[in-house]
Amino acid sequence: MPNKKLPHSALNEKPGISSPEAISAAAVEHIQQFRKIQPSSNELFSGILAGNITALSRAITLVESTNTNHLAKANEVINACLPHANKSVRIGITGVPGVGKSTFIEAFGLHLTSLGKKVAVLAVDPSSTISHGSILGDKTRMEELVKDKNAYIRPSASGETLGGVARKTRETITLCEACGFDTILIETVGVGQSETAVHSMVDFFLLLKITGAGDDLQGIKRGIMEMADAIVINKADGDNIRKAQLAKLEFKRALHLFPAKKSGWIPTTSTCSSISHEGIAEVWETIHKFLELTKVNNYFFEKRKEQNQYWMLETINEQLKTNFYNNPEIQVSMNATKKAVQNDEISPFAAAQKLLETYFKK
Repeated sequence: MPNKKLPHSALNEKPGISSPEAISAAAVEHIQQFRKIQPSSNELFSGILAGNITALSRAITLVESTNTNHLAKANEVINACLPHANKSVRIGITGVPGVGKSTFIEAFGLHLTSLGKKVAVLAVDPSSTISHGSILGDKTRMEELVKDKNAYIRPSASGETLGGVARKTRETITLCEACGFDTILIETVGVGQSETAVHSMVDFFLLLKITGAGDDLQGIKRGIMEMADAIVINKADGDNIRKAQLAKLEFKRALHLFPAKKSGWIPTTSTCSSISHEGIAEVWETIHKFLELTKVNNYFFEKRKEQNQYWMLETINEQLKTNFYNNPEIQVSMNATKKAVQNDEISPFAAAQKLLETYFKK
């Protein structure tokens, strides 16, 4: 049987270009020196306002850095960008692993750019609890969207953050908005039951579902369902169309069991195919209707204010935690205290209280 030709994909190996026999040492040194040059916060800010993607990427890297020396510079860039932000629509997209989030986002993003929108995709990849590494392969999955001049894809590792959101995603949104992106799509890890973080930084929360991913009760999780502004059954194509329609009806009935939303919006259910693009335009129409309603009744703006307050408190909590673990006296006491807890010489709660008292007495 003749070999079947594989469809074009970024995952297929392509013939490369052989390296020249001799590489200029001067050119190599020039490139290395250029990479070492660190632009100032003003240069990054000016580049972001001018729509320079390189400046945006370098600023995001600076914001995501755990190096304490980068914190002040990152804050300068963020504060400079703030007056030029808050002019976008922020959409959170979540769903269990395998639901087709990346494929959906590519189809949805291409639809938005065709309407003249500038789309930034903040894709959060899960970090290994063992190696702490992430694949960050979303650009490979979105091989068409990544080539669109009106789209920007930034994969980030979730790290130790709960809810499937990278630690600095909130600040990254500000930078993308200042760079001129009017639609921000945030793809979560898809942990299913810890999506509070992404919900607290977006205007519209979209839950993707597929058929055959567990029983009815598994699909109707109360917490995630209450947060969703729309439920979309993905992969509604081929032999799966009828199943997707049945799932749509099940979720529609389930939504009526939940309390009314403060926004006055009634969550919707629909089906789509990210492959054939069926139903993709309707998703944007739904979001547009939501925005019209919530801006008229002022919920949109009030929610933004609440989110700003929430992230101020979260930043305080995070900074206190970082300062605690980086304190030299705590670092010295920590190992001995851990051993005492392991040997049942002191309870975990008493040990924690002891370390906290040491920290606050400094």
